[in-house]
Amino acid sequence: MSTTPGKTLAGRRAQAARNDEVILEAARAVFLDDPKAPIAAVAERAGVGISALYRRYAGKEDLLRQLCHDGLRRYVAEAESALTEPDDWAAFTGFLGGVVDADVHSLTVHLAGTFTPTEEMGRDALRANELATALFERARASGRLRPDAVVQDLGLLLEACAAVRVPDSKRTAELRRRQLAVLLAGLSAVPGAEPLPGPPPAAGEFDWRWRRGE
Repeated sequence: MSTTPGKTLAGRRAQAARNDEVILEAARAVFLDDPKAPIAAVAERAGVGISALYRRYAGKEDLLRQLCHDGLRRYVAEAESALTEPDDWAAFTGFLGGVVDADVHSLTVHLAGTFTPTEEMGRDALRANELATALFERARASGRLRPDAVVQDLGLLLEACAAVRVPDSKRTAELRRRQLAVLLAGLSAVPGAEPLPGPPPAAGEFDWRWRRGE
């Protein structure tokens, strides 16, 4: 049976998309284990030739940037979805749960400072902060969020959950959800609770790690 040029092209595009997905999954696994790993390790894990990888990404930095930008977009998508939830506290906790399940902050912790962010990433980061702030303020307005918490505490909360990792991925997800529940209990308003210690994290206090060479 003959194949039309249009079908052949569509088939090649579909295969290219599948290859790209496999490469990104492999890159995520490799660089979360070792951010200094060579790009050849990604090709080996993905089961593709190094030339196939270089056809998609000019080098390791481009691949790292793509991984982190994908994570940032997922963060934004989780926040946008949560904002449609009418219950303010459920929107807040649902957002955090979605981000923890997506394992976005593992990329932040491991890959910050390993590449130069683009202007588009900068815009998406601002959008992410705006959305997280909106959800945080809704949670505060609900009366269920302790009054001395600040939106910057969310980054620390998410990084604490991302730090939980065991060899079994399913168990990792279970433990991270448990950790999130513990941390959310600490953020919940409780009459007579002791105030949080020390000055709260400030806006931009952790931006230093995104500057290369620091």
